[in-house]
Amino acid sequence: MVLIIFTINIVYVTIATIRMILTLKGYRYIAAAVSMVETTINVIALGLVLENLNEIQNLIAYAVGFGSGVVVGSKIEEKLALGYSMVNVITVDESAALPGKLRDKGYGVTDWQASGLDGSRKAMQILTPRKYELKLYQTIKELDPKAFIFASEPKTIHGGFWTKSIRKGPLAK
Repeated sequence: MVLIIFTINIVYVTIATIRMILTLKGYRYIAAAVSMVETTINVIALGLVLENLNEIQNLIAYAVGFGSGVVVGSKIEEKLALGYSMVNVITVDESAALPGKLRDKGYGVTDWQASGLDGSRKAMQILTPRKYELKLYQTIKELDPKAFIFASEPKTIHGGFWTKSIRKGPLAK
């Protein structure tokens, strides 16, 4: 019974995590369908625990399964990597070399001159699918190990480099 409750709760929380990500990414109808499965699984797991409330190991299995489900759901979400990242890069190297090299690798780069505490900088914004985000970080670090990098997640994207080349460009390979 303990193993069943533990396993069911891992599945339940994993599905709940994925449903939440789908909701946040705008996949409402898929998230709604997933939530029906999620609720059914939760009712089954909770029912098993409540039927045997005098068995403390069932409650512990439920709690540990819940925590484990959060970890499993997070790992699955990392693998799915839905959506995009806006990666901002600030570098001391003011030459056009870094933006050009990134463009050669298929990234859409918008760059401009910026001012920092210690003088001029090159600032860049690079939009990338999340599944390529870590690869982009590695590329930037190889080209400029001292670059300042931070990322955010855009809610809406319209126009620009991505509208025509996202599915056909060199990054898709």
